[in-house]
Amino acid sequence: MNNIKQDFTIKDLENISGIKAHTIRIWEKRYNLLTPKRTETNIRFYTPENLTKLLNIVLLNKNNYKISKIAAMSDDEITSQSRELAFSIATNDEAINTFKVSMFQFDKVLFNNTYHKLLHKKTFREIFKDVFIPFLDHIGLLWHTETLLPAHEHFISNLIAQKIQLNTEKLQYSISNTNKTFVLFLPENEIHELGLLYLNYELVLRGFHTIYLGQSLPLNNLNYFLEGDREICFISSLTIQPYDDKVEQYFSEIGEVMQNTNNQFIAVGRKIEKIKHLELNDNIKLYDSIPDLLKVL
Repeated sequence: MNNIKQDFTIKDLENISGIKAHTIRIWEKRYNLLTPKRTETNIRFYTPENLTKLLNIVLLNKNNYKISKIAAMSDDEITSQSRELAFSIATNDEAINTFKVSMFQFDKVLFNNTYHKLLHKKTFREIFKDVFIPFLDHIGLLWHTETLLPAHEHFISNLIAQKIQLNTEKLQYSISNTNKTFVLFLPENEIHELGLLYLNYELVLRGFHTIYLGQSLPLNNLNYFLEGDREICFISSLTIQPYDDKVEQYFSEIGEVMQNTNNQFIAVGRKIEKIKHLELNDNIKLYDSIPDLLKVL
C-alpha cells in the first residue's frame, strides 16, 4: 500500500467533500472534529483517516445531525452511525458520498452494500444515470486537481465495471434484433472503457447482437469482421487516445477501412471535437457523448 496517497491538503478535503475550507477549519477549532498533522516545516496536512472521518461527518450533517451532536460522538460512533445511515437511505447524494468513502478506504463491502440498497429504489439504468455518472464526473474533477491517485480510480472503476458486466450478462439470452452486429472497441492504448461497457449494456438491452472487444485494439483487426455478409456497425470511444496530433491520421485510416463497404463506424467521446471539421465518409458518424448516441439508436 506504499503507493496509496497518505496525506491531503485542506484544499483536497474541500474538493472531495464539497465543504469549504473555511468551514472545515471552524469544525476543527470549535468542535475539535479533525486534528491535522504537521510536517517538519510546520505545514498542515490530513491523513486518509481524517478524510474518511470528514466524509462521514458530511453524510451525518446532511441528514439532520447537528455538528455539536456529531462532535460529542467517538470516532467509532461516527463511523457506525454513518454506515448505518448510508445503508438505510442510499439516495443519490448520500450514495455518491458513500462511494467516495469506499473509494478512499478501498472498501468493497461498503460499495456493494450501498449499491444493493440503491437497487431497492432504482433500476440499474437509473443508478448508472443518477448516481454513477455524477460520481464519475466528480472523480474526473478530483483527477484534474491531483487529489486522486490511479489506485483509487482503478479500484472504483473496476467495481462499477463489474456491475455493468453483471447486468449485461443477465440480458445475453434476450437478443432479438439480429439484422445488425455492433462491434465495440477502444483505440490502441485507450483503457477508459466504462462508457463503452455501458453502451454495450444498452445495445444488448435493446435486443442487438454485440461483440465487445474492449481495450486497445489495433485498427487492422477490424478487417476480419468485413469479410462476411453480416452488416457491421463499429463503435469506438475516444477519451485519451489517439493523442490530439494523431486523431486526423486515425480517422484517415478508418476511412480507408470503411471505404467501399456498407458498414458503419460510430465514434464518441471528447476527441471528436478535434475532427469535426474533416470531410468524412458518409458511413462514419460522430457523437459528442454516449447519451447523444443512445438517442438515435
